[in-house]
Amino acid sequence: MTVICNRTLGIFALSVIFIFSIGTTVLAQSTPTEQEIAQREAQLRAELDQVLKEIDQQQKVLNEEQQKGASLARDVAILNAEINKAKLNIRARNLAIEALGKDINVKTKTIKDLSGKIDKNKESLAQLIRKTNEIDGYTLVDVVLSDKDISEFFVDMDAFSTIHESIQVTLGVIRKSKTDTEQAKQTLDRKRLEEIDARISIEAEKKKIEDSEREKARLLNLSKEQQKNYQTEIKKRQDRAMAIRTALFSLRDTSAIPFGKALDYATEASRATGVRPAFLLAILTQESNLGKNVGTCFVTDFTTGDGIKISTGDPVTGIMKPSRDIQPFLRIMSALGRQPSQTRVSCPFSTGYGGAMGPSQFIPSTWQLFEPRIAQAVNKATPDPWEPRDAFIASAIYLADLGADTGEYSAERNAACRYYSGRACDSKRPANSFYGNEVMTKAQSIQTNMIDPLQGL
Repeated sequence: MTVICNRTLGIFALSVIFIFSIGTTVLAQSTPTEQEIAQREAQLRAELDQVLKEIDQQQKVLNEEQQKGASLARDVAILNAEINKAKLNIRARNLAIEALGKDINVKTKTIKDLSGKIDKNKESLAQLIRKTNEIDGYTLVDVVLSDKDISEFFVDMDAFSTIHESIQVTLGVIRKSKTDTEQAKQTLDRKRLEEIDARISIEAEKKKIEDSEREKARLLNLSKEQQKNYQTEIKKRQDRAMAIRTALFSLRDTSAIPFGKALDYATEASRATGVRPAFLLAILTQESNLGKNVGTCFVTDFTTGDGIKISTGDPVTGIMKPSRDIQPFLRIMSALGRQPSQTRVSCPFSTGYGGAMGPSQFIPSTWQLFEPRIAQAVNKATPDPWEPRDAFIASAIYLADLGADTGEYSAERNAACRYYSGRACDSKRPANSFYGNEVMTKAQSIQTNMIDPLQGL
């Protein structure tokens, strides 16, 4: 039987204290580097503030030029303002990326230090447990037969109690370090997403500059005769803008509306929620395309939720989930004065239920949850899921709740996936992430080909 003397325990306690001191001072050793980082961050913030002021100035120039009458000089000035603003946006994003790089390095080091601290404390814990097992092996016979006197033995028992307390302290340190590590990892993941967003934004701004520079060069290369006839060029652009505005914008389960009206609704929804018009229009376009693929249904049995497919009249099982959506649907129909069995809802996919309503494709129980906020936003006692303006506002409110109001690429993409399936985009689940990818492609196309050409006209 190994007997632990007071001196041995004392040495062991000192070693534990030493281990703790190493674990708690690892981060402190990096103080000079953190000070340098803080100084650089302050410098970056100051530079970014200045760039943002310059962006505001260029926006004012752009607004002033757009108010002037159509002319070659005005259009060149607008292009110059757009180019300068895009360049400043790139500079601002580069400053943000540099700051994020510093943050990412700090968080990476923090995670490394915390992991080291956990390892050291696990080693300390292992030693404490081994010592506990040694002392815990004593029996009453050991006390009687021991060559130590009773007072000396109970000193060791006090040490036994101290070790038990040290184990609890060590476990607490490990648990806290693990929590801190998880928080640091979450922050790191968020910073990396922000960096991705910044780089994607830079690429978009570069493309905008290239397009503007190309158009500027074209205008400046017009002959004097062409410049005299520039009003003809302006008329062509106005005709194109009119064609864009009057082109029909398809919507799910309701009549198409002119794109100009759709953009008005999307802009109104954006002012209320912060969700980008092009992104909102892309979501509704995606829903419309899915609607063409899936078809639409009527619910005819409000006990089972079964009904028929409108295009063929074939029976369809499980259009609407009875326990969740039938009663909300009937209440909504009653409030709107609609005939429930003659109102279009989505057919189910191969699994699950359908029953989603109108362009925004809310199921009745979800619409019921959002209805008070939608009603307030559209200034209506009873908003209508099949009314385009109400549907636009409803989608924007929901998408803002899902994080799309930041306007960042990754936030919008994840919001699109959640809108479709309830889960964020996941590269391991293509059946989920395809929706977000397609929506982002559509949003870029709508912004470039349909919204941008209308600016200033």
